[in-house]
Order: sequence, then structure tokens, then C-alpha cells
Amino acid sequence: MTAAAKRNVVRRLTDDVFWRYLFCMEIGRFEHKGLRRLFENDDAAKLDAKSTDKLRLMLAFLQDMESVEELKVPPKWGAHQLTGDRKGTWSLFVTKNWRLTFWVDEENVLQGLNFEDYH
Repeated sequence: MTAAAKRNVVRRLTDDVFWRYLFCMEIGRFEHKGLRRLFENDDAAKLDAKSTDKLRLMLAFLQDMESVEELKVPPKWGAHQLTGDRKGTWSLFVTKNWRLTFWVDEENVLQGLNFEDYH
């Protein structure tokens, strides 16, 4: 690979990282320790084995989306906002009664990520 080609690759990578910094949502605080371990260390020891693959996919999607409107794209996740005392909290279907829940703060950061059975 020529030096010019290497510079173009580095430039594209830098532009991609810059774009992601500007437009992708950030994941902030986790409520569920096992979910945080899965996200930070790819350690699924504290989670149900049936749920880990789907949770990995969901966390990657959440990190790469630009706005919560994109949650309507994956049809089987059943993305919806809760009501009542949990108003503003988003819920995504994982398995049976288990949901991935979170809320979005004023700075467009996902907060309070939790893996819970709230039914």
C-alpha cells in the first residue's frame, strides 16, 4: 500500500470516528451490573445465557443510533415508552417478561440501562 493510500485510510477512519462522536448517541450510566460488564468487558457471567446475544446486539445498536426514533426500525424489539411513574423510560423486548430499559437525558445520553422484569 502506498503512503497516499495509507493516509486516505487514516483520514477515513478519523472522519468516521469524528462523525460518530458528533452524531451517535452515547451510553452513560448502567443500573444493571451484569449489563455493564457485558458492554465494557464482553463478560456475560451475570446474565442469562439465552439473553446475551440479543443484549449484545441491542447495546451495539443503541450505541450507534443517532436518535431514539431509530428504535422503531427493529420490529421484534417492541420499542415503546412506559407510562405512569416510569414515564419517559424506553423499553425493549428481550425475552418473555425481561426488558432492556433506559431513559434519554437532555444531552442525548442513554442513562439508567437496566435488564429487568418489571411486569
